[in-house]
Amino acid sequence: MAVHAFLQRNAKSHQRGKESSHCLDDFPDAKWYQTTEEFMAEKEIELVVVATGHDSRADLAVDALNGGKHVVVEKCFTLSSAEADRCLAAQKKSGKVLTVFQNRRYESDFRTLSHIVNHPDKPLGQITECEIHYDVDSPAWAMGNKSTEHSPGGGMMFGIGCHTMDQALALFGRPAFVTGFYRALRGIKSKEDDTFTLILQYSGVQENLVVTVKTTVINKMPQPLKYFIRGYNGTYIKYGEDPQEGQTGKGMTPADPGYGVESTEIHGILTSNKQFHEDQMKVTGWAGDNEMYHGKFPSLKGSYLEYYEDVVNAIRGEAPVAIKPELSRDGLRIIELGRESAELGKTLPMD
Repeated sequence: MAVHAFLQRNAKSHQRGKESSHCLDDFPDAKWYQTTEEFMAEKEIELVVVATGHDSRADLAVDALNGGKHVVVEKCFTLSSAEADRCLAAQKKSGKVLTVFQNRRYESDFRTLSHIVNHPDKPLGQITECEIHYDVDSPAWAMGNKSTEHSPGGGMMFGIGCHTMDQALALFGRPAFVTGFYRALRGIKSKEDDTFTLILQYSGVQENLVVTVKTTVINKMPQPLKYFIRGYNGTYIKYGEDPQEGQTGKGMTPADPGYGVESTEIHGILTSNKQFHEDQMKVTGWAGDNEMYHGKFPSLKGSYLEYYEDVVNAIRGEAPVAIKPELSRDGLRIIELGRESAELGKTLPMD
């Protein structure tokens, strides 16, 4: 892949390296357009990456699809499920690839969880409950938010919940019912949530499954809880974060050894009736009447790079779209229902 052109309204900066830096500072050989019409008319562009603010993404994605271009949209996709539906209709009409940058699916922790859940040996057995967390500890960017009213695209349920909800949908599919709770723990009364809980209930063969998606800004722990999942045959619990974001901030690239590799200190703990990995040791359960296998399960390597490899494979017709936009649309709808559920104080059916 090669960067061919940018759509950036701002004039070129005269001071290199400032926060308002221009696209040509880093990509001097790229073309630069200041209007949507000129940019979309550029015939050499195959793939458009929409990385603007929430309120402009739907229009730009539709324009690009109507212009015969493949499209990647930054998460959360759009401001609403209705806007997402408009993008999906444009994609169907164009026949081009439309996908969402759900990079958290390519992190070490989720890749490991997905491997365990989807493995043909089913070490957890039939899953009965799963908690998916994205917790932070009093970050300045959240605690300094003085908004008292909710605005479209605002709050942690939308900003962070779109990641964790996508993971829930990728693992278990659409729920039957949604129950939501939200709070503001940053010291003010506000309808702009910084802490939330979404409870997903399922039906049919998954009728005994409950999935909880959570974020809190009050989290005094050495490592944040990430996943807690259990079934009839086993349990998996995981603390800590994928290292790629921090490594990128330190200047590492996917080409560097160790990029995306977790420290063994934060590998998850797997307990199962049968030995699934050689690091599991036989132990006796707390009641003293059953044996099981317990131990660390090595985390798979995280790789954001593979997201774009998957995009290229889909564009070339060599593989289906890995991150289906319909799932991101459903995630937005669940977030909408979660806020409505919290306001009404009742569980709502997934429509």
